Amino acid sequence: MILEMKVPSPGESIKEVEIATWLVKDGDYVEKDQAIAEVDSDKATLELPAEASGIITLKAEEGDAIAVGAVVCLIDTSAAKPNGAAPVVEVKTEAPKAEEKKAEAPKPSTAPASTYATQAPSPAARKILDEKNINPSDLVGTGKGGRITKEDAVNAVPSMGTPTGGNRGTERTKLSMLRRKVAERLVSAKNETAMLTTFNEVDMSAIYAIRAEYKDAFKDKHGLGLGFMSFFTKAVTRALQLFPDVNSMIDGQEKISYDFCDISVAVSGPKGLMVPVMRNAETLSFRGVEAEIKRLALRARDGQITVDEMTGGTFTISNGGVFGSMLSTPIVNPPQSGILGMHNVVDRAIVKNGQIVIAPVMYVALSYDHRIIDGRESVGFLVAVKEALENPVEILMGGNPKKALEL
Repeated sequence: MILEMKVPSPGESIKEVEIATWLVKDGDYVEKDQAIAEVDSDKATLELPAEASGIITLKAEEGDAIAVGAVVCLIDTSAAKPNGAAPVVEVKTEAPKAEEKKAEAPKPSTAPASTYATQAPSPAARKILDEKNINPSDLVGTGKGGRITKEDAVNAVPSMGTPTGGNRGTERTKLSMLRRKVAERLVSAKNETAMLTTFNEVDMSAIYAIRAEYKDAFKDKHGLGLGFMSFFTKAVTRALQLFPDVNSMIDGQEKISYDFCDISVAVSGPKGLMVPVMRNAETLSFRGVEAEIKRLALRARDGQITVDEMTGGTFTISNGGVFGSMLSTPIVNPPQSGILGMHNVVDRAIVKNGQIVIAPVMYVALSYDHRIIDGRESVGFLVAVKEALENPVEILMGGNPKKALEL
């Protein structure tokens, strides 16, 4: 029986996918549920599992765009599973006859021989070359007999350095569907939103102290690291409830506001940036945030993240600090209206109680859509995040770190 495998729908709005990589070859025997291909949609890279066991016949090449519901391969389910490598069949051939051994003498080429000998440039060409400080011997003329024409001189580009003999190769590769969609969305966000960025700085001393005191106990109790993301997520969800316009979106001439906080978290995966969503993050504990962040990051790293896990989100947190970024202006993730950019922590001189001291400081940035969020809300939101991070015990932990960390 020949089974036609069709491209399943990765999501409601996705009409086609692109074959990123075939994980099997034409004619291979595949097992049911074996991953046979990686396919790119405009939202994620997903694995395509075999629907049955049998011999597979591929119906598309890598890089092909295939409509959802179209046949991507055939599986012959009646084929028996091979017991190992097929025996090598020795094929004997007769020795070629003496006449066949004679190589045909090469025919003289009728194509004109290429010449790289530079002929004297025309007077007009020489004048242009002198102005550009270009040696005529560095050019190959296109005129009769290799003569350098005025057009050759006009098009000549002066050398910007001494040739070193190093490799100067280039490579052209097609962008994945996911990367093309990301590029499209980023340009759209820049062109279609009134994006503005406001900045602040956070003294991370209190968070450092909490992590130094409790991270080992937290790890032993929950099997999770106590990172910055749980503090930032808790601070952001609190600020979103204080400033609900930042947790809103524009839909045509209407504003949609949410009474929940679905936080999109930018993570780096093998196929590029992915933004899975923590649902109802306002209800999660510190342990809950760290567990969900770990789960989503692992799924993104292993290429198992689904479209549903990246759909939605009312606000985004992006941590460029893990790559060493000091400061950036993150781009809003449409249709959301705001994104918080975290950065690296550096010891800096700051003033505390009238004294100059050294403290671990992080710069934070809030990019927002000014069409729906005014300056008062944007600045107030970022100040609320700063206040919570600089006083986490009282504001985020209710005065009891052990209870908040479930220790």
